[in-house]
Amino acid sequence: MSTPYESWTTGEPLVDTKAPDGPIAERWKRRRFEMKLVNPANRRKHTVIVVGTGLAGGSAGATLAEAGYRVVQFCYQDSPRRAHSVAAQGGINAAKNYRNDGDSVQRLFYDTVKGGDFRSRESNVHRLAEVSVEIIDQCVAQGVPFAREYGGLLDTRSFGGVQVSRTFYARGQTGQQLLLGAYQALSRQIAAGTVEMHPRTEMLDLLVIDGRARGIVARDLLTGRIDTYFADAVVLATGGYGNAFYLSTNAKNSNATAVWRAHRRGAHFANPCFTQIHPTCIPRSGDHQSKLTLMSESLRNDGRIWVPKKAGDHRPPQDIPEDERDYYLERLYPSFGNLVPRDIASRAAKNVCDEGRGVGPGGQGVYLDFADALARMGRAAVEEKYGNLFEMYARITAEDPYERPMRIYPAIHYTMGGLWVDYDLQTTVPGLFAIGEANFSDHGANRLGASALMQGLADGYFVLPATLGDYLARHPHTDTPTADHPAVHEAVSAVTERLYALLSNQGDRTPDSFHRELGELLWDECGMSRTEAGLRKALERVPQLRAEFWERVRVPGSGETLNQSLEKANRVADHLELAELMCLDALHRTESCGGHFREESRTEQGEAARKDEEFSYVAAWEFTGTGRPPVLHREHLDFAHVHPTQRSYT
Repeated sequence: MSTPYESWTTGEPLVDTKAPDGPIAERWKRRRFEMKLVNPANRRKHTVIVVGTGLAGGSAGATLAEAGYRVVQFCYQDSPRRAHSVAAQGGINAAKNYRNDGDSVQRLFYDTVKGGDFRSRESNVHRLAEVSVEIIDQCVAQGVPFAREYGGLLDTRSFGGVQVSRTFYARGQTGQQLLLGAYQALSRQIAAGTVEMHPRTEMLDLLVIDGRARGIVARDLLTGRIDTYFADAVVLATGGYGNAFYLSTNAKNSNATAVWRAHRRGAHFANPCFTQIHPTCIPRSGDHQSKLTLMSESLRNDGRIWVPKKAGDHRPPQDIPEDERDYYLERLYPSFGNLVPRDIASRAAKNVCDEGRGVGPGGQGVYLDFADALARMGRAAVEEKYGNLFEMYARITAEDPYERPMRIYPAIHYTMGGLWVDYDLQTTVPGLFAIGEANFSDHGANRLGASALMQGLADGYFVLPATLGDYLARHPHTDTPTADHPAVHEAVSAVTERLYALLSNQGDRTPDSFHRELGELLWDECGMSRTEAGLRKALERVPQLRAEFWERVRVPGSGETLNQSLEKANRVADHLELAELMCLDALHRTESCGGHFREESRTEQGEAARKDEEFSYVAAWEFTGTGRPPVLHREHLDFAHVHPTQRSYT
């Protein structure tokens, strides 16, 4: 039985009019030359709002301010350097070919398109590969302490889905070090007065005036004050929506409110069902848990993944002899072994656990074993590469990974879907740009490891500063919006009324209880594997849960002071709307591709089976109202340089 929401309609096709044609290696150069420029003396007359201070937002704010624009920037943390990018561990990809192992811009381009299971734009991915080499130079100039080999050159290691070593790293703290580089650049502009920083302030709505993004409505999280901020353009760098699943590797406060409110104001949402499951996370330990912990993919360079060959074998790992172990990734994918892409490694782990061969409590885990690496390299060398990760694992699990294998299991980590953007990173709302994980543009149906940091810094340091200038030069604003504009009044009223409704509701359930129930539903029916029956079940339950939320949620306290329950409830309300679109997108895409695995669409070997004739497009959804059927706009994907094939890592 279908729900009214499933009666979606098809709208006009989307065409990326900003993407140039011609030789792919020349497109970004050509696009930059065609752009109109803003005179340096005129840049100070333009105001740009940047929401978010992670790698994408921090680098964008610093670069735009350095160029001369007036930047007004927001983050809900108490400091820009607490953005969730700080948690990234393993590394950042770049086609430098320092190892002389056959890497190149072309190979990084090929690996990324293939790794995304041929559901990304070739032009965007090639630009990303080109810019990658500049990112490393930028970060080294900032003083980012990348690991170096004995001769003094920057060291690299391998990540999943590739056969070269192109991942630059700073031990297991790469995200932290890169974020500190962006933060110091941003701090310099804050001190210079070119960036007006608003910490502990959360965007709650987008101001669209005369068809263009002209500002935001934001709430001071300490005082509860609602304010409007105006600009000539708005940039969203607010990350992904993985926390809709409740349990994920994201920071607990990471949320989808900014992108979802933009979607409600006219920005199309692209490929929301493309969510990534990371194969190496510490397994959940019980129902009390509210967050999961990532263990870097870099560990798969030297760690070997295995389970017992026999179901129900609960012996300690050291008591299971070598010939009774199944190194299943090495067996199934000999060419790539333990470094297959994340979607493939995650499904393989789920399969062996479903067979009853999982380890640990509930059988929801596999071993990541460093015994061979310790024997080959010695403890000192392993500790130098992975010491902080081993320490983190030991503190969380009370198990010593030097003495016994780690236990790992897949978990929600990243979202490839996001706001639809064109080649210039502009959404369907003129003047609204989305960068980093907030957009959909570069990773297709599956992101390769160490490519999130690459995309965030590429967008912030190199792409957006060029494309935003073109928009401002072509669309100069001669007026400054005021608070008495009808669109501003409507947006502020909507925000105020929504917060009042949450605070005045005298229900009997906490926001967290609804979030947990939603997350379990999404994980079961729209997680690692999906079926038509399961997705229809979710689409029936989500609107019921949303109605129960507004009837039964209880938010203590007031809206005039720090109130984390109110913050949580406001975000859960958005998750309850976004979840419905995620399930609908997954239901309509009856193929399997990348992280989207439909049980009905698999090869004889059990791998994802794409349907290129039907689904070689970006699914961009237009909002028509809460619970009302959305409109699907398709952007056709052309592959002239990397021809779609069945992915093989054997």
